[in-house]
Amino acid sequence: MLTHSCRTGVARNIRVVATVVLALSFSLACSAGQPAPAPVAAGNAAPAGPSLTVEQLAEKVGCKPEIQVDAVDIRTGACKTSAGRFFISTFVTQSGKDQWMDQAPEYNPHLVGDLWTVLGARKVLDELRTELGGDLHLTDHRVSSTPTPPTG
Repeated sequence: MLTHSCRTGVARNIRVVATVVLALSFSLACSAGQPAPAPVAAGNAAPAGPSLTVEQLAEKVGCKPEIQVDAVDIRTGACKTSAGRFFISTFVTQSGKDQWMDQAPEYNPHLVGDLWTVLGARKVLDELRTELGGDLHLTDHRVSSTPTPPTG
């Protein structure tokens, strides 16, 4: 059973995540007028076939998502299963996903797949990963773990 302070913290984190997701969707929607991304280079081919939807990803883990964001470039649904609460986001383009990843909350781990991400607690993501696959990002992915050599 969760204590009051723990429930309050969880509720606060969910509100923060929802706010970030909404802000990012507006940012992506506003960038729709930017030039199209460069063609994919040989050897870096895009995944074959259509990417999975929020609903398809949610179905894989036994949840019916409550759609929070339904924009041109991003869709996000909130889900709850026996594993816990989480947010599934899907993207139209790799560029859109990359923009989201550049602004993703560093304090929350996220599961990352082809044109989708799942944001939630580590325990939840560990359970979801068995059904969804993807890469688990635990720390701020914007900071390189490889030291940059000094210039000069």
